[in-house]
Amino acid sequence: MAKVSADQLGTEPIGKLLIKQAVPASIGILVMSLNVLVDSIFVGNWIGSIAIAAINVVLPVSFFIAALGMAIGIGGSSIISRALGSGDKQKALKTFGNQIALTLLLTVGMVVLGLYFIDFLIPAFGGKGSIFPMAKIYYTIVLYGVPFLALCMMGNTVIRAEGKPKFAMIAMIIPSVGNLFLDYLFIYVFDWGMHGAAWATTAGYLLCFGYILYFFLSRNSELKIGLSHFVFSMPILSEIGSLGFVTLSRQAVTSVTYLLMNNILFNLGGEAMVAVYAIIGRMLMFAFFPVFGVTQGFLPIAGFNYGAAKYERVKQSIYTAIKYASLVATLVFVGLMVFPDAITGLFLSNKDNLPAEELATNAFVMEHAPNAMRMVFAASPIIALQLIGAAYFQAVGKAIPALLLTLTRQGFFFIPLILILPSILGELGVWLSFPIADVLATIVTGFYLRQEIKTKLNPAL
Repeated sequence: MAKVSADQLGTEPIGKLLIKQAVPASIGILVMSLNVLVDSIFVGNWIGSIAIAAINVVLPVSFFIAALGMAIGIGGSSIISRALGSGDKQKALKTFGNQIALTLLLTVGMVVLGLYFIDFLIPAFGGKGSIFPMAKIYYTIVLYGVPFLALCMMGNTVIRAEGKPKFAMIAMIIPSVGNLFLDYLFIYVFDWGMHGAAWATTAGYLLCFGYILYFFLSRNSELKIGLSHFVFSMPILSEIGSLGFVTLSRQAVTSVTYLLMNNILFNLGGEAMVAVYAIIGRMLMFAFFPVFGVTQGFLPIAGFNYGAAKYERVKQSIYTAIKYASLVATLVFVGLMVFPDAITGLFLSNKDNLPAEELATNAFVMEHAPNAMRMVFAASPIIALQLIGAAYFQAVGKAIPALLLTLTRQGFFFIPLILILPSILGELGVWLSFPIADVLATIVTGFYLRQEIKTKLNPAL
């Protein structure tokens, strides 16, 4: 694998550079998304549709803890990209050391709290009725591996900040492939049920951590830290916190969204309605992998060139990223509008002699999920502007606008909508909240991004 220098972020043509950064990120996200998707298909076919709902209940808690690592990673990587761009390698090293120490400190503490409040958290996130026993099994086992996942997510963003997207891609592929193989072994061969699904996921986190550790200890990484770099620096922690808070806030709002959605839908249709949302949630994670890949590829390019005061390249990277991401988002939209029934059917078991309860749940899901999927993804072609716009402010270290734009869709629009519309329109109100929030958030983001380009990135000023 050819060695890539961070300096290339400031010299190569933007279109070529974005493809070089985004394609490996997209492949990595694709494999991770396929992991989530196929994992759910395995669980649905080999354990049952209620098991999918149980995993959906657990995800917001475990993902929030893991998101601490992602938040620290993205916040610190913005500093690292700009420090490398300006030639300040010592600041980059100090930032990386602080990232590792902070990730360990916070995630281990959160795991302890998460296990202590287990019987409160699972029902609060919609794990009620027949969902609770399966959710508790999965939650307990997966939480043990979440600190390793957090370290992986933190390390992955740093690898990209170094300008080495292929290594970051491999780091995302390894745990996904491992998890799917172990799913087959633990669930299908050993018949461990939910225990098998949980241990396969946790083992995948450990495989990822092993590869990330190998990367930074090998000569592939430019960031060779010593013990002194782990000592906390308040200015660096403050900057990591202000920028990482954007990502953490987004995940916190996502967790609140899961809490509200699972409870609202449980009240509207019981466990089967939660299973409908679980399938749509998997598609939300999977379908936009190329858009997220473009966004991930865009971040180090924008951050490095902003740090090097190459504002014309920053502006060009914004326009190119929006163009590429919009194209792939439109393709996703077409696929989901045409094939929602076939997609839904993948998650449901077609075994003979299914219990009556499972048959009834499957029939309910097939009746409700396809139309719901069409509504949820109705505004897909325009989300690129929303994602790239918020990512720009984060990449260049502008924490407040990044935070506000990140929270716009879910915090300012979506959550109020799902609290209001279902009481008026019932189930229809839940699904309509998605495209309405997307349209409103895109309008707001577009306005602020346009103002930023005119005032800050115009080289004539």
